[in-house]
Amino acid sequence: MRLLRGVRDHGPADAWIGAGFVRNAVWDALHGYIDPTPLADVDVLYFAEDCLDAEADDTWERRLREACPGALWSVRNQARMHLRNGDRAYRDCADALRHWAEVCTAVAVRLRGDALELLAPLGVDDLLNLRVRPTERFRTKPEIYRERLAAKNWLTHWPNLQIELL
Repeated sequence: MRLLRGVRDHGPADAWIGAGFVRNAVWDALHGYIDPTPLADVDVLYFAEDCLDAEADDTWERRLREACPGALWSVRNQARMHLRNGDRAYRDCADALRHWAEVCTAVAVRLRGDALELLAPLGVDDLLNLRVRPTERFRTKPEIYRERLAAKNWLTHWPNLQIELL
């Protein structure tokens, strides 16, 4: 909650925290783990077509580090990420999430006032059923999907996962 409040109060307008922040918490709970799995980073996504400069992301990361020290912040404006990923321009954060690597990772949350809001354009079934499979976009990038699986090595920490191999 501290990190969600930090993004709400000090991050970009309408920003979300996604990927491992949500996924790991759910997988930990479904595996019965009491202590949360440490995060490699905290992925913050927002959509600002009027500011495509990567330096803006760096500025947001500095602000969040000052407001919430101890977290490795990774802030990315999804309005420009299609350029790095070789995709057509994304329409919004939900559209960007559809282009992330795994369906179970394409989820994000934020605080709207004091209410938790979920963004899951591909649903939460995979996440809740411990299923790992590529998004449609990454079915066309099987080598990158396989590299991610090897690098993440999720089964060593969450042995009940069902991983689809390509």
